[in-house]
Amino acid sequence: MGKRDNRVAYMNPIAMARARGPAQNSGPTIQDYLNRPRPTWEEVKEQLEKKKKGSRALAEFEEKMNENWRKELEKHREKLLGGNESSSKKKEKKKKEKKKSNRLSSSSSSSSSSDSSSSSSDSEDEDKKQGKKRRKKKYRSSRKSSASSTSESESDSKDSTKKKRSKEDYEKEKEGKNHHRKRKKADRGDGPLSSESLSESDQTEEVQAKKKKSNEEKEKTDKTKKRKKHKKHGKKKKKKIAGSNSDSE
Repeated sequence: MGKRDNRVAYMNPIAMARARGPAQNSGPTIQDYLNRPRPTWEEVKEQLEKKKKGSRALAEFEEKMNENWRKELEKHREKLLGGNESSSKKKEKKKKEKKKSNRLSSSSSSSSSSDSSSSSSDSEDEDKKQGKKRRKKKYRSSRKSSASSTSESESDSKDSTKKKRSKEDYEKEKEGKNHHRKRKKADRGDGPLSSESLSESDQTEEVQAKKKKSNEEKEKTDKTKKRKKHKKHGKKKKKKIAGSNSDSE
C-alpha cells in the first residue's frame, strides 16, 4: 500500500486579498459624523429655559422645607425653655441657701482672719527690718572694699616711686665712685693729669667694654652652631637606624 498524500497547496494572502476586492465598511464613516443632525439656536434656547424652570421649582421646594423646619425648631425651643425655667428656679433656691451658709461661715472666719492678718503684718515688719540690716551690711562692705583698693593703689604708687628713687641714688653713687677712682689714678701719677690723659683712659675703657661684648656674642653664636650640628648628627643617626631596621626586616 502506498503512503497517503498530505501535502497542501500554498495560497498567497496578498493575491487572495486582491481577488476579494475592496473591503466593505462596517459602521459610520467620518462623513456620516459630520453630516449628523444638529439642533438649531432656537432649540438650544428652549432647552436652557427648561433647565432654568427646573432649578426654580427646586428652589421653591427647598424654601417650603426650610419654613417647615423653622416651625419645628421654634416648637422645640419653647419646650426646652419651659423646662429650663423650672430648672433655673431650682438653681436660684440653691444659690440663696448657699449664700446664707456662706454668711454664717464668713462671720466665724472674720475673727480668725483678723488674727492671721495681724500675725502676717508682724512677719512683714520683721522681714523689712532684716532687709534693711542686710542692705546696710552690704553698703559697709562695699565701702570697705573700695577704701582698701584705694589704699593698695596708693601703696603701690609709693613703692614704685621709692624704687625709682633708689635706682637713681644707686646710679649717682656709681658715677661718684667712678669719678673718685679716676681722681685717685691721676693722683698716683707723677703730676696732675691733663684732660687728654683722662679722655684716653675713657677711650681704653670703652674699647675693653666693646671687646667683652664682641667676645660674648661670639660665644653665643658658637653655642648655637654646636647645637644645630648636634641636632643634624642626631637626625642622621635616626635615619641610619631606621634604614638598618628596614633592611633587617
